[in-house]
Amino acid sequence: MSTAKRCDGVTRRNFFRVGGLTAFGLGMCNFFQLQRAMAASSLSDSKTAAKAKSCILIWLDGGASHLDTFDPKRTAPSEVRGPFDSIGTNLTGVRISEHLPQTAKIMDKLALIRSVTSPFGVHNFAVQYLMTGYKPTPALEHPVMASVVAHMRSQTGVLPSNIAIPNLISRDAATIGNGFLPNSTKHFSLGSDPGKANYNVRDLNFYQGLDISRLDRRRKIVNAMNKFGNLKSKGKGPSDPDLERAYNLIASDDAKAAFDLNEEPRKMRERYTLDPRANLADSNNIGQQCLLARRLVERGVPFVTVNNTGWDNHLDLATYANRHPGDPRSASHALIPGLDRALSALIGDLSDRGMLDDTLVLVMTDFGRTPKINSTGGRDHWPNCFSVAMAGGGVKGGQVIGASDALGEFVKDRPISPGDLSSTIYTLLGIDPGHELHTPDGRPFRIAPQESKVIKELLA
Repeated sequence: MSTAKRCDGVTRRNFFRVGGLTAFGLGMCNFFQLQRAMAASSLSDSKTAAKAKSCILIWLDGGASHLDTFDPKRTAPSEVRGPFDSIGTNLTGVRISEHLPQTAKIMDKLALIRSVTSPFGVHNFAVQYLMTGYKPTPALEHPVMASVVAHMRSQTGVLPSNIAIPNLISRDAATIGNGFLPNSTKHFSLGSDPGKANYNVRDLNFYQGLDISRLDRRRKIVNAMNKFGNLKSKGKGPSDPDLERAYNLIASDDAKAAFDLNEEPRKMRERYTLDPRANLADSNNIGQQCLLARRLVERGVPFVTVNNTGWDNHLDLATYANRHPGDPRSASHALIPGLDRALSALIGDLSDRGMLDDTLVLVMTDFGRTPKINSTGGRDHWPNCFSVAMAGGGVKGGQVIGASDALGEFVKDRPISPGDLSSTIYTLLGIDPGHELHTPDGRPFRIAPQESKVIKELLA
């Protein structure tokens, strides 16, 4: 029987010994602790040089139109070109939507991939593929990249390693999460939008009549009960990780301060806002979300997802330049201009603070939209070709990778799969995309698909 070492340094024989111990009472807590140790060993031994310490994923939920953002077709027929014009950028020959003027000024810091392709035009499957790098299968719920990063690169402070602003993607969330990884790696969702007046992070403050001393007494009682149960079951450790995380958050003034945008100078908050005259407590949502993401990675959080909704635009495209489909009251919530302000402010802010080289910024979405405008003036789902933007964290900016055809319908050059994206993202974060984790029943799991390839042109 072969005793060849796995990439995590553990022999197959020894791994199955561990699996047996798990089955006979070592407990899942111990199993996941061992996996963490293996992951840490892999990171320290890896030849993959870490460029990025943290990642901010700006997720355009619903499927943003590549034709109306990063890949306009100015010479196409009007039924494809759409209502928007294109503008030049600070990269010769590269044009983007007229409603991304601030982004056009920093294109030298961005890398655009215009040839991402997927077979899935249904939201839940498409999101799973982009978020995990794996095509969906009923055989296994794959963990999203954010959970893998949280598992392999734990946050040392009290803040969670994987935070979603304001919430996790709503599309079939049961299969878009931590998969078989421990619950400590799943998204900590704020449950509240920092761009709204009623912003209040869930479970971060004491309930009425409860203070730190009473909470501490309750915690000790729960731990004692768990410890008593463990004497019999020899299962989980004396403290539940979710309970410990909740306690640490609610007991920490520093954690509360991290989520408090009022600690930012007004000029900084205005920098992320479409209309500086607007009420900052009810302003450009994605802008304030990205500002909060910067505050979190500044404090060492490895992965932050900004979930920006409203991009499932089957109706009149023109409205997306002057309002948010979920909030028609004010131009300060306009969808594409909001993205423009948020993305340019975030990259500029990170650069000013000397954080851009350490922070990988991603702009991703479910899929693209149909080249031909439909009967209601919108575009429908189109996974065959769409765009992704990346910056910072070791990304070589100032380039366009791949190309769509004249109508933005199919990939013309350099097809890129979501698996290729996942391999590249892990590499930029200093994580070997070939690293293997293991499901609780002992099956090996490569964090990026075997057939995936790192996009070498992206690496600075």
